[in-house]
Amino acid sequence: MQEFVVSRSTRLSRWAGLVALAVVSCLIAMPWWGTRAEIGTTTSFLGIVAMAQMWNLLAGFGGLVSIGQQAYIGLGSYVAVMVALQGGLSIYLSLPLAGIVSAGAAWAISFLLFRLRGAYFAIGAWVVAELLRIVFANTASLGGGSGVSITSALTGIGRWQREAYALWIAIALGVGAVGLVYALLRSANGLAFGAVRDSEAAAESLGVSARRVKLTLYLIASAGCGMVGALMAISNLRVAPDSAFSVDWTAIMFFAVVIGGIGTIEGPILGAIVYLVLRQSLAQYGGWYLIVLGVSAVIVMRKAPRGLWGVLADRFDLRLFPIDHRVRPRERS
Repeated sequence: MQEFVVSRSTRLSRWAGLVALAVVSCLIAMPWWGTRAEIGTTTSFLGIVAMAQMWNLLAGFGGLVSIGQQAYIGLGSYVAVMVALQGGLSIYLSLPLAGIVSAGAAWAISFLLFRLRGAYFAIGAWVVAELLRIVFANTASLGGGSGVSITSALTGIGRWQREAYALWIAIALGVGAVGLVYALLRSANGLAFGAVRDSEAAAESLGVSARRVKLTLYLIASAGCGMVGALMAISNLRVAPDSAFSVDWTAIMFFAVVIGGIGTIEGPILGAIVYLVLRQSLAQYGGWYLIVLGVSAVIVMRKAPRGLWGVLADRFDLRLFPIDHRVRPRERS
């Protein structure tokens, strides 16, 4: 008689874990073998992965579609400025502080935003981000509308060290974001996230606190975006309100998640790769690459609502980050 076992991991997922470990090891050593352009591109890619995972956690697993997460990108960037230029501390200490400040701000803002639903929530989040942009644009001590350079905060740190530190931070954020989402979805709370996303009323009837679940996801996503904002400040050496609080950040998150596959862990990674390839390939055409991104997103949403990863997963039964239990035949030794 055929025997069956219940498991989460698969042979593919175990091999994928080993490959991922090797790739991360190579990336850590990249400052010794990669060019400046390669290091910069990798840092940018990992930052996008972290942002996309945070937006996917919020929208894909929590049902909170926000177009205002740039609020926390900008807030994290300015925390780095204040820590380095006004606090006199190492700018690298701003990463955890940016996460804490962003989470605290998100908690305060949630009392207003969580009164809104659907499109009103999305627009309300964007309004909050615009208000923060205006506040920082009118704060003379932080450079006002023209922004401020943080080059002086990195005096004594060579270019190689600065780029290496930024890369290593990006690795920690990118890999950490993927690992955090994976751990959350495999935990007991993972089912609560999906229940609240699908139907708050049904989830409440089963004893799940919808507000607690949504607040938890919102705080985590905001803290993650805040730390990515601090990374961007360290990488770019300059912070300005129009760029730090630009809605382009949320557009990038949205594109990566929708193209790759919303509600999956693998999707945002694939989407970030697609975004970076298109950006690098079409950079010479200026703003036209934005049009290509928009058209690509519309086509994918129409033809493959579950994203590119959804198509691959369905066709080849791929599960790199399995979060559900599956019944399968026992492998014979």
